[in-house]
Amino acid sequence: MIRIDGLTKNYGSFVAVDHISLHVPRGTLYGFLGPNGAGKTTTLRIIAGILRPTAGRVLLGGDDVHQQPLVAKRRLGFIPDRPFVYDKLTGAEFLRFVAGLYGQSGDGVERRLDELLEVFELSSWKDELVEAYSHGMRQKLIISSALIHRPECIVVDEPMVGLDPKAARLLKDIFRQFVDRGGTVLMSTHTLEIAEAMCDRIAIIQHGKIVAAGTMPEIRQQTAAGHEVGLEELFLKLTGGAHARELAAVLGER
Repeated sequence: MIRIDGLTKNYGSFVAVDHISLHVPRGTLYGFLGPNGAGKTTTLRIIAGILRPTAGRVLLGGDDVHQQPLVAKRRLGFIPDRPFVYDKLTGAEFLRFVAGLYGQSGDGVERRLDELLEVFELSSWKDELVEAYSHGMRQKLIISSALIHRPECIVVDEPMVGLDPKAARLLKDIFRQFVDRGGTVLMSTHTLEIAEAMCDRIAIIQHGKIVAAGTMPEIRQQTAAGHEVGLEELFLKLTGGAHARELAAVLGER
């Protein structure tokens, strides 16, 4: 469903994303992990068509995001790490606006936005200006806007930020049901427990390069790790973070 071929993004002499390739099959919840500055958000913004790559291409359902942007982006729902919305619109107006970007309007959109607002417990805020929403409510609205046009795939950057435990659990259930019904999710998160529990497959990026990808057993095999090794240990091994534990042990001594 999502195919990345030789993707590269340079900022002057700095290489943010370094010739990566990745295939996210239809019906998969795929985790995209890495430390700060590894290239995760840059990659996701290129997939969403917000940034243009220096080299390489992104295909959504076989359509090139940058050569056929309107066709490709109809398949996609994008949830950024920060909920940027228009403060002077109401929640309902914002969802109608996003639906309109995909050429959708009318009774079907009204029913859809009412369903989404109810699911995320925003119905009573439907006609309130977004400027009055809390951070968590804005995040719920952004998630709703990514679903308003019934996309085939969702790309999400740190989805749980700002959500209370109830909303976070709801979002996990939504993603799983979406995938079980044939949808595709590519999710970046720093919460390794969530990734290990939710994701069918995982890719780990470090210094702009993918250093491991596959199921948990496949990543254990790639790293020569034991069968019981968890994602946190694998992540630290692959990203050079093991020294953090050594430092913590030293600081803990008295």
